[in-house]
Amino acid sequence: MFATLQAICRIDCPFTPSSSSDYDWCSLDTEFQGRWRYCTGQDPPKCSFPFFFKQKIFHHCTKEGYIFNRSWCSLTKNYNRDRKWKQCSPQNF
Repeated sequence: MFATLQAICRIDCPFTPSSSSDYDWCSLDTEFQGRWRYCTGQDPPKCSFPFFFKQKIFHHCTKEGYIFNRSWCSLTKNYNRDRKWKQCSPQNF
């Protein structure tokens, strides 16, 4: 019945919709035609859950430790060691 929209996400889902947005987004078309959505924890690179940060284990995106009060996740199981992360979409917190 309904067509599933598959986002065309680059490896880091790198786009920002405007200079006033702090969240990454993905085009819904191979060549951008104005249709987009926020990146999620499932877009490349994918969040690694659970992950270890400071003295805690996280099973979902967190705002802890991010000075801009945005949600983020680790790209590896141990953020303390690897320091690889990405911002989650506004809906992922």
